[in-house]
Amino acid sequence: MRFGGVAFVAALLVAAGARAETLTDALARAYQTNPLLNAERAKLRSTDENVPGALAGYRPQVALSLSAGLQGVRNLLPGGFNPDGTAAPPFSQSANLTPWSAGLTLNQNLFNGFKTGNQVRQAEAQVLSGREALRLVEQSVLLDAATAYMGVLANQGLVEAQRANLQFLRELRATTQRRYDAGDVTPTDVAQSEARLNRGIADLNNAEIALAVSQATYAQVIGVSPGRLSQPDSVDRLLPRQRDQAVAIGRAENPAILTATFDTDAAQKAVNIAEAALYPTVGVQASVSRNFQTDTTLGSTRTDQASVVGNVNVPVYDGGVASAQVRQSKELLSQARILLDRARTQTDLAVVTAWVTNEGSRINLNAAQSEVRAAEIAVAGVQREAQAGQRTTLDVLNSQQDLTAARSRLIIAQRDRVVASYTLLSAIGRLNRGRLALATPDYDPMVHYQQVRDAWFGVRTPSGQ
Repeated sequence: MRFGGVAFVAALLVAAGARAETLTDALARAYQTNPLLNAERAKLRSTDENVPGALAGYRPQVALSLSAGLQGVRNLLPGGFNPDGTAAPPFSQSANLTPWSAGLTLNQNLFNGFKTGNQVRQAEAQVLSGREALRLVEQSVLLDAATAYMGVLANQGLVEAQRANLQFLRELRATTQRRYDAGDVTPTDVAQSEARLNRGIADLNNAEIALAVSQATYAQVIGVSPGRLSQPDSVDRLLPRQRDQAVAIGRAENPAILTATFDTDAAQKAVNIAEAALYPTVGVQASVSRNFQTDTTLGSTRTDQASVVGNVNVPVYDGGVASAQVRQSKELLSQARILLDRARTQTDLAVVTAWVTNEGSRINLNAAQSEVRAAEIAVAGVQREAQAGQRTTLDVLNSQQDLTAARSRLIIAQRDRVVASYTLLSAIGRLNRGRLALATPDYDPMVHYQQVRDAWFGVRTPSGQ
């Protein structure tokens, strides 16, 4: 009934077979198929469209109009005077017309208080913010995937540990019963072994329930049910060596901070956009039109027109609407700056927390390994002493319980060791496909942005929708 310490736990956690799925395989699958991540990518593509929408303010607006119909006209005209000087009676003039008209109008903005330029810069800031928000979701999904993977792996190990414990308890129960029948032990020993056996059955059931839940979580995050999983290493090779260095990297690269930074830029441009309502606007309008049988006086059958008109609009007083909008946008800018400061402090806290947790996980793992080795030696010794009559059945049961608990703690420590390293990598903003070298094509948000930025027309998306 002796087990080989760390070798036992490794046998529980390392799946047999050459085709066992690795953590990097699971992360690559989540990167490709996770619905939350794909939804955020679609959201960013929609944000990209703000830029061509803003650039449209520089371009002319062209409208074509066409109308046609039927019209009956009856004009009553004054009679005037006859050649002999007598008054002539009034007379009527009637006609059935088929009027139609066609026109083309072009409007070009020349100056609108720098509104268009600020709208373009605001849209670009929103795109940059959206890209960082996508990075934040990507980090969250990859961390969830790593946590789900290690959760299944740990729970598989805990189930196997409880099964080994249950097998031991069954053998001890049978041995105790034989010794009782031979008169070597008392009914108390039999009852104690029976009680621990039933506790082992309940512990195995709880472990199997936890495994089923973790498997369902794995399927939700990664997209498939887990198969054979292999024990991964931590990602310490990708982490900074000093805590201060980790904090500095987090300040510079954490997507939560960068998102808040670009949101502040967009809020600043919103102030400039609101202020544009206080400036004069300058524009030009050109139009051509043809009207056929639209003269109800019946004096002409066709009229052709062409014009170029410049206009200047100077706001004088609008009831205070523009001023209120400017003040409102300034308050929103203040809010964005406060949120940026909050993002920095939250990131600092997250990095420090992740750092000390990662460092602590190393100590816990080493301690758990030593505990298992010592507990195995203790179980073997207590068993020999019990056979010699120097220990009771309860002593054997307690030592076995200690060993099972130690093995469980080692499995949890191995899980926490890997998850803590991924958590720290996420806190500093470097948990991404490139850093992990995942074997999957990269989703580059610049591709869609460049496809739509200068699009002047067309309703189909680059994906053909």
